[in-house]
Amino acid sequence: MAELKRIKTIIVGAAGRDFHNFNVIYRDNETYDVLAFTATQIPNIAGRKYPATLAGRLYPNGIPIFEEKDLEELIQKHQIEEVVFSYSDVTYRHVMSLGSRASKAGAHFKLLSASRTMIKSTKPVISVCAVRTGSGKSQTCRKVARLMQNMGFKVAAIRHPMPYGDLEAQKVQRFGSIEDLQKNRCTIEEMEEYEPHIVNGTIIYAGVDYKAILDQAEKEADVILWDGGNNDTPFYTPDLSIVVADPLRLGNELSYYPSETNLRMADLVIINKVDSADAQSVITLRENIRKVNKKAHIMEAASPISVDQSELITGKRVLVIEDGPTLTHGEMKFGAGTVAARKFGASEIIDPRPYCTGEIRKTFESYPGIGILLPAMGYSDKQVKDLEETINKVPCDTVIIGTPINLKRIVKMNKPAVRVSYELEEIGSPDLAAILRDFVSSLKKS
Repeated sequence: MAELKRIKTIIVGAAGRDFHNFNVIYRDNETYDVLAFTATQIPNIAGRKYPATLAGRLYPNGIPIFEEKDLEELIQKHQIEEVVFSYSDVTYRHVMSLGSRASKAGAHFKLLSASRTMIKSTKPVISVCAVRTGSGKSQTCRKVARLMQNMGFKVAAIRHPMPYGDLEAQKVQRFGSIEDLQKNRCTIEEMEEYEPHIVNGTIIYAGVDYKAILDQAEKEADVILWDGGNNDTPFYTPDLSIVVADPLRLGNELSYYPSETNLRMADLVIINKVDSADAQSVITLRENIRKVNKKAHIMEAASPISVDQSELITGKRVLVIEDGPTLTHGEMKFGAGTVAARKFGASEIIDPRPYCTGEIRKTFESYPGIGILLPAMGYSDKQVKDLEETINKVPCDTVIIGTPINLKRIVKMNKPAVRVSYELEEIGSPDLAAILRDFVSSLKKS
């Protein structure tokens, strides 16, 4: 019998969804031969290998990771037959432009099913996803965890992957304390997602192999809470699907990938930031949701801010630091720090761009639309060092920290700094607590 000819494949990704898609569809699958991953969005992830210990028996040498810009060259060099798109928070135009590049180079272009890449849990799963980075997913996750804990459930939150270090060491990661963040040498981007859960008393898992992660989390939790990243779809089959929508980026819910997929799957859509958006945008967003999902419950919410030592803002020249991914590929023009500067009467927001150094300068070059806000970039020690140097060079009176973590613990600042916090606040009824009580009741009946 002739030997089966395996389909030569490249998976394009950003060190997250791509690895998951490989693990659940391609690992140990003799139909395919995955010759490479490509990488984008996140700095310094190309040039590595997906290690043999994670790649399985068909890949004894692991799988190399290249820059996405080299896609055509890779297709031609390896005679690639299929290119599999596997990352999120990009426009439909971006997806199809990449498809056109693959097609021109001679390869088929493929999107995998959301449901067929989900893993079924033995425990109830609540997923919290969004239509864009920075929609309000984090505070929604925190509130869901707190409400379920108040009902007596032990909750394990499992975060969308952020494996920017040693992939073998990051196969399964469990964080139960701030010390765990330090022990695992977490980046600022990881800490922004993990630390708020830890502070609230919620166990948080992340890593690379999400079947192995789920197996461990199920041993100590009654409920699995999927904490999504970007606007990606869940890795686990949800029993309750919550999606956060953003009226400040109206239309993105139907023009970014895979935002519309999330909306179509949602049981509950939370329109956040209604206190910041104009009424017509909220109305139009409702109409857009109903175009693709007739059955989901739609809830409105706000994310009011609070600040420690607001007097350090009033009348002061301030530097505003916001969440990095929200400003970069999330394309938000302002965040909680900006809201705080306006609310408490800062005299001026100082533009950090003339004072940027090293990796932070490169970030502004890659994302020129960021404007006068400073993204809290810290994917590497070098970026953290350059972030600290930039902050300390900016001539301001006060630093406003709009990120979810205590940045003062990570970088040393030579001027006063205040932290902005924000929580989800539902408007109207039923609220999130009522919806979760109904969810729990339905579990008892099934």
